[in-house]
Amino acid sequence: MKTLRDVSVGDTVKVVKLHGEGAVKRRIMDMGITKGVEVYVRKLAPLGDPVEVNVRGYELSIRKADAEMIEVE
Repeated sequence: MKTLRDVSVGDTVKVVKLHGEGAVKRRIMDMGITKGVEVYVRKLAPLGDPVEVNVRGYELSIRKADAEMIEVE
């Protein structure tokens, strides 16, 4: 299983599944990260957290802990 946390800078991936439950999963979905959407990894912060991605035409910074819940292909 490959997660958004494992993706290299400059890669575009497709979301396969969201793990997690309750409010955390809902928050990720509210940010526009849903099954089937393409995510482009723009930058990685100097210390590795957060990850900056481009999703649905806007930029989003997401924590590594949350990125680990997003399964991609």
